[in-house]
Amino acid sequence: MKTKISILILTLTIGFGAVQSFAKINKDAISEDMSITTQQADPADAKYPKGAKIYKEKCIICHMANGEGITGAFPPLKNSDYLFADKVRAVAQTLNGSNQPMVVNGVTYRAPMTPQVDNKEDAVAVINYVLNAWGNKGGTVTLEDVKDVKINPR
Repeated sequence: MKTKISILILTLTIGFGAVQSFAKINKDAISEDMSITTQQADPADAKYPKGAKIYKEKCIICHMANGEGITGAFPPLKNSDYLFADKVRAVAQTLNGSNQPMVVNGVTYRAPMTPQVDNKEDAVAVINYVLNAWGNKGGTVTLEDVKDVKINPR
């Protein structure tokens, strides 16, 4: 009986030690990940929080967290000549989508873009975020700038 109890205690001790070691490793990994995230925080997140939230809910899937998209499939928004050339068009495409091919930084993209938001306020918010995220210096667009943009029926 003493042998069975001793084996049980030894097994529990070893198991508990393994769990503690695993938890420490994961805690260290999480701490490292958090410090990386903190170091890479984009100032646009704080300046345009509504746009950042919309981007992370809707746009990130295609255009990626870093705004670089997927070459040949989904265009980059980071350093995008197409985006900077016409901010009002960017708002209109965010509202209504686009089925037109577009050339971004010399690469043609043919994948359709679906409408992402339902109102101009959200479209302006997310475009202002994109214009200023990832080191972009694209300025801003206002509701006044997009007053003539029509929202197509869905």
